[in-house]
Amino acid sequence: MSKPNNTPLPPAANFIRNIVEADLAAGKHAQRRWAGQPGLAESHAQAPLDPAKIRTRFPPEPNGYLHFGHAKSICLNFGLAQQFGGRCHMRFDDTNPEKEEQEYVDSIVAAVKWLGFDWQDAQENNLYYASNYFPWMLQCAEYLIAAGHAYVDSQSAEEMRANRGTLTEKGKDSPFRNRTVAENQDLFKRMQAGEFADGAHILRAKIDMASPNINLRDPAIYRIRHATHHNTGDKYCVYPMYTFAHPIEDALENITHSICTLEFEDQRPFYDWLLERLAEGGLLQRPLPHQYEFSRLNLTYVVLSKRKLIQLVEEKHVSGWDDPRMPTLVGARRRGYTPEGFKLLMDRVGVSKSDSLIDYSLLEDCMRETMNEMDERRVAVLDPLKLIITNYPEGQFEDCHAPNHPLKPELGERTMPFGRELWIESEDFQEVPEKGFRRLFPDNMARLRYGYIVKCTGFEKDDNGKITAVLCEYLPDTKSGTPGADSVKVKGNLHWVSVAHAQEAQVRLYDRLFKEASPGAGERDFLEDMNPDSCRSITAQLEPSLKEARPEQRFQFERHGYFVADRVDSRPGAPVFNRAVTLKDSWGKSSS
Repeated sequence: MSKPNNTPLPPAANFIRNIVEADLAAGKHAQRRWAGQPGLAESHAQAPLDPAKIRTRFPPEPNGYLHFGHAKSICLNFGLAQQFGGRCHMRFDDTNPEKEEQEYVDSIVAAVKWLGFDWQDAQENNLYYASNYFPWMLQCAEYLIAAGHAYVDSQSAEEMRANRGTLTEKGKDSPFRNRTVAENQDLFKRMQAGEFADGAHILRAKIDMASPNINLRDPAIYRIRHATHHNTGDKYCVYPMYTFAHPIEDALENITHSICTLEFEDQRPFYDWLLERLAEGGLLQRPLPHQYEFSRLNLTYVVLSKRKLIQLVEEKHVSGWDDPRMPTLVGARRRGYTPEGFKLLMDRVGVSKSDSLIDYSLLEDCMRETMNEMDERRVAVLDPLKLIITNYPEGQFEDCHAPNHPLKPELGERTMPFGRELWIESEDFQEVPEKGFRRLFPDNMARLRYGYIVKCTGFEKDDNGKITAVLCEYLPDTKSGTPGADSVKVKGNLHWVSVAHAQEAQVRLYDRLFKEASPGAGERDFLEDMNPDSCRSITAQLEPSLKEARPEQRFQFERHGYFVADRVDSRPGAPVFNRAVTLKDSWGKSSS
């Protein structure tokens, strides 16, 4: 049985929480108005004051499955809203019609809800799709053209790239930069009407091609794409660029704190420039959203690159996106990881601007800590060896009693049938005991946990010399829970299940997918670092109460670790179990 840690670590620093506290104290967002749904400034102008003290958002693009890194953003955005009396919006940033699918939308909704968060209550339902804002985005683009802040560029992609400049050289103005407002308006309308092929024209913001920030060198804001969109179908053939759409989405939704990872830090000047221009034109209400960047979650022994995750799936190195070894949230759920464990991890790692590599053992420790508190105990024999109690009557059985959770007596007890033949772990018997071995060997005694003390009287072997059974005699007056339980002192303690009542089941012993802390470091192919022992399937013998385990029901298998009934392969009366995590860190020595 694992021992709980009674001295929990305090939450780590969270600089964004400090910013929110300061903003609320200063009343920075107190005068915002909210019409009950997203919209331009005019829709909010006469609305009541926003009842939410802050608004955050989780805005994934539905082009893949969420991974462990997304859990940090989910916990941060939803957690801040909960803590400060705000709202967190669930927004699908679906502005790219070529990569997005409904399958990913559904998986993202399920993952966020599995983590325990929701965007709907009795007052509001804050589930949004950026593609529903396309009319407003077009209106914003048309305003920028009319105000002289945007133009249609007809250079090829190669010409634009060549004229953009470098980090040390200024860019060059496009030969189309000085088109008149009327010319730009006409071309943009024709782009929307589908008159041009993909790449023929592009709408760019007119800022400064000499800016030291390369992201301000007339960034693209609308491109032509003749593609079917999962939400809007074939209604549009021009689509906004992410860097244009994202700040507008935040403003339409009244977001106060737009929280993203550090790679977007260089985009913040354009974020601010765009919102200021649109607020000047009266399209967006003030105060405007503000972007804050934090360091993403980086873990050892995993890859979080979408390209590499796709490669693992498509080349069938794993069974799918929900393979329990994958660092996806759907994989974590199937493996038996807990939402509480992820939340505890996020509290432990904190929120900062400093990139750091978190050891995977910390994630496993957080899972153990929450599972130790939550999961009922059961007995499973993973490598069965038959034990025969020769002085116990054949055909006779009795009940032994075991607590469902040693730390929670209110959960009561369960019965375990006891009889003449039991399954024990093969490693619990040694014909010639090594030094310090305390379990069964000839003439030694040990306790059958929750049962009797037994003395080994011999063993049986097959023709190949393999031990097939251990022979014992039991001491009738030593049953656990009776006055004679402590009459004989022994050092060994064995887990067991009755042969006649055991539930035979497939058990999958999962480990880390990679054997190296930094898969693919240097020039190495990350696939070379895959752990060949990351999954082992065995046939185990389980105590009979586990026969009715429901999919996703978790238990601590005493002595072995924490296991979950597989949510895909389990059937009524025939559960399949996955090991989520061992009782102790098995990587500590090898990785130190």
